[in-house]
Amino acid sequence: MTADQPLLRVVKGTPDDHELAALTAVVAGLAAAVPVEDKPARRSEWANPARRVRRPLQHGPGAWKASGFPG
Repeated sequence: MTADQPLLRVVKGTPDDHELAALTAVVAGLAAAVPVEDKPARRSEWANPARRVRRPLQHGPGAWKASGFPG
């Protein structure tokens, strides 16, 4: 593209100055947009390998209750 060629060319219709300005703003905005980095997908807690490891069993008073409730 040379300096004397237009950036946009209308091939159909007769847009007014406001429509051309809006189109130019959209195209320039898309060209200047910085791609957003995708965040890594959050793994489900169900897929966490640490869930496969059994916690040590508690002993003493109330141990039966602690065996069924996490934390």
